Amino acid sequence: MTPELNMLQLSSAKQQLDQEMELLASSIQQLQAAKSKYEESEQCVIAQKNVSENNEILVPLTGSMYVIGKVKDADKFMVDIGAGYYVEKNGSNTVEYFKRKVKFLNEQIEKYTKLLQEKIQMRDSVLEALQFRQQHLLAANSTNLDPAKLAQKS
Repeated sequence: MTPELNMLQLSSAKQQLDQEMELLASSIQQLQAAKSKYEESEQCVIAQKNVSENNEILVPLTGSMYVIGKVKDADKFMVDIGAGYYVEKNGSNTVEYFKRKVKFLNEQIEKYTKLLQEKIQMRDSVLEALQFRQQHLLAANSTNLDPAKLAQKS
């Protein structure tokens, strides 16, 4: 196997590792965003313990549009469990649900972060090998340079 082929293989491996690292970093960001939403939801449920029945609240229709509503039961929550399904839960069950989600997401973030660190180490090793090969090729080329051959190439 020639050094040039090894260089091509190393370059290809580096590109693939770079792509995998980008995907992992993006996944970590998405997991962190989801975790933040669950943490925020948990805090909202906890804050609702101070709300009494018949209190007026603003009910969001969109991100920037609300309607006035009244609290009917301050300890009942409709929780989005995914795929368009909602489940009614009391306050403590809702808080526990969000805590489980946050715990799961923390585990996933930790797992992906470890994978990312492994990919970084692998890429660093590939870069080291690439630099070694380049230096080796430069050294080999500089010792094999004949001034007469250089003049013919010009």
